[in-house]
Amino acid sequence: MSTPRTGAPRLTVVRRPRFGGGPGAALLPGTAPAPRPAAGTVPAPRPAADPVPAPRWPTAGPVRAASAWLPTAPCSPRDCVESGRPWTGAPRAVLRLAALLAVVVLGVALIPLVGLLRDQPRQRWIRRWCLAVVHTAGVRTRITGAARPTGGLLIVANHISWLDIPLLAAIRPARMVAKTEVRGWPVVGALAARGGTLFIDRDRLRALPGTVERIAETLRGGSAVAAFPEGSTWCGRAQGHYRRAVFQAALDAGVPVQPVRIHYRLADGAASTVPAFVGEDSLLASLWRVASARGLVAEVGLRPEIPPGGHADRRALTDAARGGAHRTGSRSEAHP
Repeated sequence: MSTPRTGAPRLTVVRRPRFGGGPGAALLPGTAPAPRPAAGTVPAPRPAADPVPAPRWPTAGPVRAASAWLPTAPCSPRDCVESGRPWTGAPRAVLRLAALLAVVVLGVALIPLVGLLRDQPRQRWIRRWCLAVVHTAGVRTRITGAARPTGGLLIVANHISWLDIPLLAAIRPARMVAKTEVRGWPVVGALAARGGTLFIDRDRLRALPGTVERIAETLRGGSAVAAFPEGSTWCGRAQGHYRRAVFQAALDAGVPVQPVRIHYRLADGAASTVPAFVGEDSLLASLWRVASARGLVAEVGLRPEIPPGGHADRRALTDAARGGAHRTGSRSEAHP
Protein backbone atom coordinates (compact mmCIF):
# COMPACT_ATOMS: atom_id res chain seq x y z
CA MET A 1 0.00 0.00 0.00
CA SER A 2 1.37 3.36 -0.94
CA THR A 3 1.76 6.09 1.61
CA PRO A 4 -0.65 8.97 1.04
CA ARG A 5 0.98 12.29 0.15
CA THR A 6 0.82 15.15 2.53
CA GLY A 7 1.11 18.88 2.05
CA ALA A 8 -0.83 21.36 -0.07
CA PRO A 9 -3.60 19.88 -2.24
CA ARG A 10 -2.88 19.61 -5.94
CA LEU A 11 -4.45 22.10 -8.33
CA THR A 12 -6.40 20.61 -11.17
CA VAL A 13 -5.47 22.46 -14.34
CA VAL A 14 -7.83 22.65 -17.30
CA ARG A 15 -7.76 24.68 -20.48
CA ARG A 16 -10.44 27.31 -20.86
CA PRO A 17 -11.54 29.50 -23.74
CA ARG A 18 -9.35 32.56 -24.33
CA PHE A 19 -11.79 34.96 -22.71
CA GLY A 20 -12.65 32.67 -19.80
CA GLY A 21 -9.56 33.33 -17.70
CA GLY A 22 -6.78 32.48 -20.13
CA PRO A 23 -5.26 29.15 -21.13
CA GLY A 24 -4.14 27.00 -18.26
CA ALA A 25 -6.36 28.66 -15.66
CA ALA A 26 -6.14 26.80 -12.32
CA LEU A 27 -9.15 25.59 -10.40
CA LEU A 28 -9.42 25.95 -6.67
CA PRO A 29 -8.64 22.86 -4.57
CA GLY A 30 -11.58 20.51 -4.48
CA THR A 31 -13.07 21.80 -7.74
CA ALA A 32 -13.45 19.21 -10.49
CA PRO A 33 -13.26 19.95 -14.20
CA ALA A 34 -16.42 19.87 -16.27
CA PRO A 35 -17.46 16.28 -17.19
CA ARG A 36 -16.90 15.15 -20.76
CA PRO A 37 -20.02 14.24 -22.78
CA ALA A 38 -20.76 10.53 -23.28
CA ALA A 39 -19.77 8.92 -26.53
CA GLY A 40 -22.29 9.43 -29.32
CA THR A 41 -23.97 12.46 -27.74
CA VAL A 42 -23.88 16.02 -28.97
CA PRO A 43 -22.14 18.35 -26.54
CA ALA A 44 -24.27 21.13 -25.13
CA PRO A 45 -23.38 24.52 -26.58
CA ARG A 46 -21.02 26.56 -24.44
CA PRO A 47 -22.41 29.70 -22.92
CA ALA A 48 -21.29 32.86 -24.63
CA ALA A 49 -18.27 34.46 -23.08
CA ASP A 50 -18.89 37.46 -20.91
CA PRO A 51 -18.51 40.63 -22.96
CA VAL A 52 -15.21 42.36 -22.39
CA PRO A 53 -15.93 45.79 -20.90
CA ALA A 54 -14.78 48.73 -22.98
CA PRO A 55 -11.75 50.49 -21.54
CA ARG A 56 -12.39 53.76 -19.76
CA TRP A 57 -11.21 56.79 -21.70
CA PRO A 58 -8.34 57.44 -21.84
CA THR A 59 -6.58 54.11 -21.48
CA ALA A 60 -2.95 55.20 -21.26
CA GLY A 61 -1.08 56.52 -18.26
CA PRO A 62 0.36 55.03 -15.11
CA VAL A 63 -1.91 53.19 -12.68
CA ARG A 64 -1.29 53.77 -9.00
CA ALA A 65 -3.06 52.72 -5.85
CA ALA A 66 -5.64 55.31 -4.88
CA SER A 67 -5.87 56.91 -1.48
CA ALA A 68 -7.26 60.10 -0.02
CA TRP A 69 -4.20 62.09 -1.04
CA LEU A 70 -2.96 59.96 -3.95
CA PRO A 71 -5.59 60.78 -6.58
CA THR A 72 -4.56 60.04 -10.16
CA ALA A 73 -6.06 61.24 -13.41
CA PRO A 74 -6.50 58.88 -16.36
CA CYS A 75 -5.28 61.63 -18.71
CA SER A 76 -2.10 61.07 -20.70
CA PRO A 77 -0.24 62.99 -23.43
CA ARG A 78 -0.94 60.29 -26.02
CA ASP A 79 -4.70 60.24 -25.47
CA CYS A 80 -5.48 63.78 -24.34
CA VAL A 81 -3.10 66.28 -25.94
CA GLU A 82 -4.05 67.20 -29.47
CA SER A 83 -1.38 67.35 -32.12
CA GLY A 84 -3.31 68.73 -35.09
CA ARG A 85 -3.28 72.36 -34.01
CA PRO A 86 -1.29 75.17 -35.68
CA TRP A 87 2.30 75.39 -34.52
CA THR A 88 4.83 78.18 -34.70
CA GLY A 89 8.27 77.73 -36.23
CA ALA A 90 11.10 76.08 -34.33
CA PRO A 91 13.25 79.28 -34.25
CA ARG A 92 10.45 81.22 -32.55
CA ALA A 93 9.90 78.39 -30.07
CA VAL A 94 13.61 78.41 -29.19
CA LEU A 95 13.50 82.19 -28.69
CA ARG A 96 10.50 81.83 -26.39
CA LEU A 97 12.25 79.22 -24.27
CA ALA A 98 15.37 81.38 -24.07
CA ALA A 99 13.29 84.36 -22.98
CA LEU A 100 11.47 82.21 -20.45
CA LEU A 101 14.75 80.99 -18.98
CA ALA A 102 16.05 84.58 -18.78
CA VAL A 103 12.92 85.76 -16.95
CA VAL A 104 13.13 82.89 -14.46
CA VAL A 105 16.84 83.47 -13.80
CA LEU A 106 16.27 87.20 -13.36
CA GLY A 107 13.45 86.58 -10.92
CA VAL A 108 15.56 84.18 -8.86
CA ALA A 109 18.45 86.66 -8.77
CA LEU A 110 16.19 89.48 -7.56
CA ILE A 111 14.52 87.49 -4.78
CA PRO A 112 16.72 89.00 -2.01
CA LEU A 113 15.99 92.55 -3.20
CA VAL A 114 12.28 91.94 -3.64
CA GLY A 115 12.12 90.62 -0.08
CA LEU A 116 13.17 94.06 1.16
CA LEU A 117 10.19 95.79 -0.44
CA ARG A 118 7.00 96.67 1.37
CA ASP A 119 4.03 94.38 1.02
CA GLN A 120 2.15 96.11 -1.81
CA PRO A 121 5.18 96.84 -4.04
CA ARG A 122 6.42 93.29 -3.46
CA GLN A 123 3.09 91.77 -4.47
CA ARG A 124 2.95 94.02 -7.52
CA TRP A 125 6.43 92.92 -8.61
CA ILE A 126 5.62 89.22 -8.11
CA ARG A 127 2.42 89.52 -10.13
CA ARG A 128 4.20 91.19 -13.03
CA TRP A 129 6.98 88.62 -12.94
CA CYS A 130 4.49 85.74 -13.02
CA LEU A 131 2.66 87.27 -15.98
CA ALA A 132 6.03 87.70 -17.72
CA VAL A 133 6.73 83.98 -17.23
CA VAL A 134 3.44 83.09 -18.94
CA HIS A 135 3.78 85.66 -21.72
CA THR A 136 7.36 84.77 -22.66
CA ALA A 137 6.18 81.16 -23.11
CA GLY A 138 3.91 82.50 -25.86
CA VAL A 139 0.64 82.40 -23.88
CA ARG A 140 -1.71 85.36 -23.63
CA THR A 141 -3.83 85.77 -20.50
CA ARG A 142 -7.39 86.86 -19.86
CA ILE A 143 -8.24 87.32 -16.16
CA THR A 144 -11.85 87.77 -15.10
CA GLY A 145 -12.73 88.94 -11.61
CA ALA A 146 -10.50 89.98 -8.72
CA ALA A 147 -9.25 88.59 -5.40
CA ARG A 148 -9.00 90.52 -2.16
CA PRO A 149 -5.50 91.99 -1.87
CA THR A 150 -4.96 91.45 1.86
CA GLY A 151 -5.93 89.08 4.66
CA GLY A 152 -6.12 85.32 4.90
CA LEU A 153 -7.57 83.75 1.78
CA LEU A 154 -7.73 80.19 0.41
CA ILE A 155 -7.50 80.17 -3.40
CA VAL A 156 -8.60 76.92 -5.04
CA ALA A 157 -8.53 76.06 -8.75
CA ASN A 158 -8.67 73.17 -11.17
CA HIS A 159 -5.26 71.88 -12.27
CA ILE A 160 -4.20 71.42 -15.91
CA SER A 161 -0.66 72.67 -16.44
CA TRP A 162 2.50 74.02 -14.82
CA LEU A 163 1.24 77.35 -16.16
CA ASP A 164 -1.50 77.26 -13.50
CA ILE A 165 1.02 78.15 -10.77
CA PRO A 166 2.21 81.52 -12.14
CA LEU A 167 -1.37 82.27 -13.21
CA LEU A 168 -2.65 81.92 -9.64
CA ALA A 169 0.27 83.97 -8.33
CA ALA A 170 -0.64 86.67 -10.84
CA ILE A 171 -4.07 86.87 -9.19
CA ARG A 172 -2.51 87.29 -5.76
CA PRO A 173 0.87 86.06 -4.51
CA ALA A 174 0.23 83.10 -2.22
CA ARG A 175 1.94 80.16 -0.58
CA MET A 176 1.36 77.12 -2.74
CA VAL A 177 0.31 73.69 -1.50
CA ALA A 178 2.30 70.99 -3.31
CA LYS A 179 3.26 67.33 -2.96
CA THR A 180 6.58 66.59 -1.27
CA GLU A 181 8.00 65.14 -4.50
CA VAL A 182 8.26 68.69 -5.87
CA ARG A 183 10.92 69.48 -3.26
CA GLY A 184 13.32 67.08 -5.01
CA TRP A 185 12.84 68.48 -8.52
CA PRO A 186 15.90 70.23 -9.99
CA VAL A 187 15.70 74.04 -9.76
CA VAL A 188 11.91 73.98 -9.32
CA GLY A 189 12.16 72.31 -5.91
CA ALA A 190 14.59 74.90 -4.59
CA LEU A 191 12.40 77.74 -5.89
CA ALA A 192 9.30 76.19 -4.34
CA ALA A 193 10.98 75.81 -0.95
CA ARG A 194 12.29 79.39 -0.99
CA GLY A 195 8.84 80.61 -1.95
CA GLY A 196 7.30 79.15 1.20
CA THR A 197 5.53 76.21 -0.42
CA LEU A 198 3.53 74.06 2.00
CA PHE A 199 4.41 70.46 1.14
CA ILE A 200 2.00 67.55 1.62
CA ASP A 201 3.29 64.01 2.08
CA ARG A 202 0.53 62.16 0.27
CA ASP A 203 1.95 58.75 1.19
CA ARG A 204 1.49 59.39 4.93
CA LEU A 205 -2.14 59.98 5.77
CA ARG A 206 -1.24 60.25 9.45
CA ALA A 207 0.66 63.44 8.66
CA LEU A 208 -2.38 65.02 7.01
CA PRO A 209 -3.91 66.60 10.17
CA GLY A 210 -0.60 68.31 10.92
CA THR A 211 -0.43 69.65 7.36
CA VAL A 212 -3.98 70.96 7.61
CA GLU A 213 -3.06 72.73 10.83
CA ARG A 214 0.00 74.34 9.21
CA ILE A 215 -2.18 75.61 6.38
CA ALA A 216 -4.70 76.96 8.89
CA GLU A 217 -1.95 78.77 10.82
CA THR A 218 -0.72 80.36 7.60
CA LEU A 219 -4.24 81.55 6.81
CA ARG A 220 -4.72 82.92 10.32
CA GLY A 221 -1.53 84.91 9.90
CA GLY A 222 -3.12 86.87 7.06
CA SER A 223 -1.41 85.13 4.12
CA ALA A 224 -3.05 83.69 1.04
CA VAL A 225 -2.72 79.97 0.30
CA ALA A 226 -3.26 78.54 -3.19
CA ALA A 227 -4.16 74.88 -3.69
CA PHE A 228 -5.33 72.49 -6.39
CA PRO A 229 -7.87 70.27 -4.61
CA GLU A 230 -8.11 67.80 -7.50
CA GLY A 231 -4.73 66.50 -6.33
CA SER A 232 -3.52 65.81 -9.86
CA THR A 233 -3.33 67.50 -13.24
CA TRP A 234 -6.12 66.84 -15.72
CA CYS A 235 -6.26 67.58 -19.44
CA GLY A 236 -9.03 70.17 -19.17
CA ARG A 237 -11.67 68.13 -20.98
CA ALA A 238 -11.89 65.81 -17.99
CA GLN A 239 -11.71 66.91 -14.38
CA GLY A 240 -11.39 65.39 -10.94
CA HIS A 241 -13.23 65.66 -7.65
CA TYR A 242 -12.10 68.21 -5.08
CA ARG A 243 -10.45 66.72 -1.98
CA ARG A 244 -11.79 68.24 1.24
CA ALA A 245 -8.81 68.43 3.58
CA VAL A 246 -7.61 71.85 2.46
CA PHE A 247 -11.12 73.25 2.96
CA GLN A 248 -10.98 72.11 6.57
CA ALA A 249 -8.04 74.48 7.02
CA ALA A 250 -10.19 77.38 5.76
CA LEU A 251 -12.95 76.41 8.20
CA ASP A 252 -10.51 76.17 11.10
CA ALA A 253 -8.93 79.53 10.26
CA GLY A 254 -12.25 81.26 9.58
CA VAL A 255 -11.14 82.75 6.24
CA PRO A 256 -12.94 83.08 2.89
CA VAL A 257 -12.40 80.79 -0.09
CA GLN A 258 -11.76 82.11 -3.60
CA PRO A 259 -12.87 79.66 -6.34
CA VAL A 260 -10.97 79.94 -9.62
CA ARG A 261 -11.52 78.22 -12.96
CA ILE A 262 -8.71 77.90 -15.53
CA HIS A 263 -9.25 77.23 -19.24
CA TYR A 264 -6.82 77.14 -22.15
CA ARG A 265 -8.03 78.10 -25.60
CA LEU A 266 -6.75 79.03 -29.03
CA ALA A 267 -7.13 82.46 -30.56
CA ASP A 268 -10.32 81.36 -32.33
CA GLY A 269 -11.90 80.36 -29.01
CA ALA A 270 -11.56 76.59 -29.42
CA ALA A 271 -10.56 74.70 -26.28
CA SER A 272 -6.98 73.41 -26.27
CA THR A 273 -5.25 70.66 -24.32
CA VAL A 274 -1.76 71.61 -25.57
CA PRO A 275 -0.73 73.11 -22.17
CA ALA A 276 -1.84 69.98 -20.28
CA PHE A 277 0.97 68.50 -18.18
CA VAL A 278 -0.42 65.04 -17.44
CA GLY A 279 0.49 61.42 -16.93
CA GLU A 280 4.03 60.42 -17.88
CA ASP A 281 4.65 63.75 -19.64
CA SER A 282 8.02 65.37 -18.91
CA LEU A 283 8.43 69.04 -18.04
CA LEU A 284 10.80 69.56 -20.97
CA ALA A 285 8.32 68.07 -23.43
CA SER A 286 5.52 70.22 -22.03
CA LEU A 287 7.67 73.37 -22.21
CA TRP A 288 8.48 72.72 -25.86
CA ARG A 289 4.85 71.96 -26.71
CA VAL A 290 3.65 75.23 -25.16
CA ALA A 291 6.42 77.32 -26.71
CA SER A 292 5.73 75.76 -30.12
CA ALA A 293 1.99 76.41 -30.05
CA ARG A 294 0.43 79.35 -31.83
CA GLY A 295 -2.30 81.55 -30.37
CA LEU A 296 -2.65 80.00 -26.90
CA VAL A 297 -4.79 81.96 -24.44
CA ALA A 298 -5.10 81.22 -20.71
CA GLU A 299 -8.48 82.18 -19.28
CA VAL A 300 -8.61 82.61 -15.51
CA GLY A 301 -12.10 83.13 -14.11
CA LEU A 302 -12.62 84.24 -10.50
CA ARG A 303 -15.93 83.98 -8.72
CA PRO A 304 -16.92 86.10 -5.73
CA GLU A 305 -15.28 84.66 -2.64
CA ILE A 306 -17.18 82.33 -0.33
CA PRO A 307 -17.32 84.07 3.05
CA PRO A 308 -16.52 82.19 6.26
CA GLY A 309 -19.33 80.84 8.40
CA GLY A 310 -21.71 80.15 5.54
CA HIS A 311 -21.17 76.37 5.43
CA ALA A 312 -21.44 73.95 8.32
CA ASP A 313 -18.76 71.50 7.27
CA ARG A 314 -16.00 70.93 4.73
CA ARG A 315 -18.22 68.80 2.50
CA ALA A 316 -20.62 71.69 1.94
CA LEU A 317 -17.76 74.16 1.52
CA THR A 318 -16.04 71.88 -1.01
CA ASP A 319 -19.22 71.50 -3.05
CA ALA A 320 -19.77 75.27 -3.05
CA ALA A 321 -16.20 75.95 -4.17
CA ARG A 322 -16.27 73.35 -6.92
CA GLY A 323 -19.63 74.58 -8.18
CA GLY A 324 -18.43 78.18 -8.14
CA ALA A 325 -15.33 77.27 -10.11
CA HIS A 326 -17.46 76.30 -13.12
CA ARG A 327 -18.64 79.87 -13.64
CA THR A 328 -16.78 83.06 -14.42
CA GLY A 329 -16.99 86.53 -13.00
CA SER A 330 -18.09 89.75 -14.62
CA ARG A 331 -15.04 92.01 -14.85
CA SER A 332 -12.43 91.08 -17.43
CA GLU A 333 -8.79 92.09 -17.56
CA ALA A 334 -6.94 91.08 -20.73
CA HIS A 335 -3.16 90.89 -21.08
CA PRO A 336 -1.68 90.68 -24.57
